[in-house]
Amino acid sequence: MTTLAPDHTRPPSRTSSSRTSSPTPSPTPSRAPSRTPSDFPPLVARVKAAGLLDRRRAHYAVSIGVNLLVGAAIVAGVVVLGDSWWQLGLAVLAAVFSAQSGFLGHDAGHQQIARTHRANRALGFLHGDLLLGMSYGWWTHKHNRHHANPNHEDKDPDVSAGVFVWSAEQAAGRTSRRAEWATRNQHLLFFPLLLLEGLHLKVASWRTLPQRAPKDRWLEGTLLTAHLVGYLSLVFMSMPFTIGLAFVVVHQALFGLYLGSSFAPNHKGMPMPGPNDRWDHLRKQVLTSRNVRGGPVTDWALGALNYQVEHHLFPSMPRPNLKRAQPIVREYCAEIGVPYTETGLVESYAIGLRHLRDVKD
Repeated sequence: MTTLAPDHTRPPSRTSSSRTSSPTPSPTPSRAPSRTPSDFPPLVARVKAAGLLDRRRAHYAVSIGVNLLVGAAIVAGVVVLGDSWWQLGLAVLAAVFSAQSGFLGHDAGHQQIARTHRANRALGFLHGDLLLGMSYGWWTHKHNRHHANPNHEDKDPDVSAGVFVWSAEQAAGRTSRRAEWATRNQHLLFFPLLLLEGLHLKVASWRTLPQRAPKDRWLEGTLLTAHLVGYLSLVFMSMPFTIGLAFVVVHQALFGLYLGSSFAPNHKGMPMPGPNDRWDHLRKQVLTSRNVRGGPVTDWALGALNYQVEHHLFPSMPRPNLKRAQPIVREYCAEIGVPYTETGLVESYAIGLRHLRDVKD
């Protein structure tokens, strides 16, 4: 998933959005906190003492079971409805099911679910390759690089120049008339282009398949093929071609929009460490991440990614424990003077779109 964030070591115009996201402004170069390697262990000790790094296998067993039952019900509904435009309603539900499956694959990739790495890999292949048609191995490798260096323009693949640019330096590299137009209007194109994110994830999965280790290449290739054949067979054997095509378009477009919109609020508008910054783990994760306020519905809809600060500090922490960790992390950040950013969902999108609009300036 892409994120957008201005670099606090770069021109001030690129940091204004991050300052509006929290009552406590993000640090400027002159006020950037010094590296303090000893700050993270005390927080780890508090979190461990609260039992928040313990596995929650029962919770995940219920979540996975319910999600699979929903998927089975959608399949049954597709077969029963047959030649009916009501199938598009099921396509909307299928998009929600796909995004929730993606969240479970994300958790498996961070080793949150099962006790062993092998079991988490199996769950990742199930939810990624088989249920979504998206390479678990490719996405996990990419996502782990993001976690290692969030918002670092040279190291985080989520902020590398591509369809969107995230810094003035990247924007300066776009010199053609068409590219300059895209840069000027990327804040208007952001959400419409998320409609293509589901397709992008699938195409990228197939394109990068040869890069996987031979054993994983064959396994993922088999699962991706099984997904593609099974999905298209179900759709086009259950309904006429026109309705089936509409079903696929609606399903994949809304899946991309939902998944992209869930990851988008987490880092956009937050500081980007420059090449001379040497932040410790705690500051690297906290200063570049933003939480989104909400209740149980928000937690479910965003796959608990709204607790992004806690998730980045403790990637293997089970999803249901993130909410319980939030007051501990927030209090500790206040003690050591590290800004802790939290905002509403709509405000988070507004900050990101403003940054996309202003990146050319």
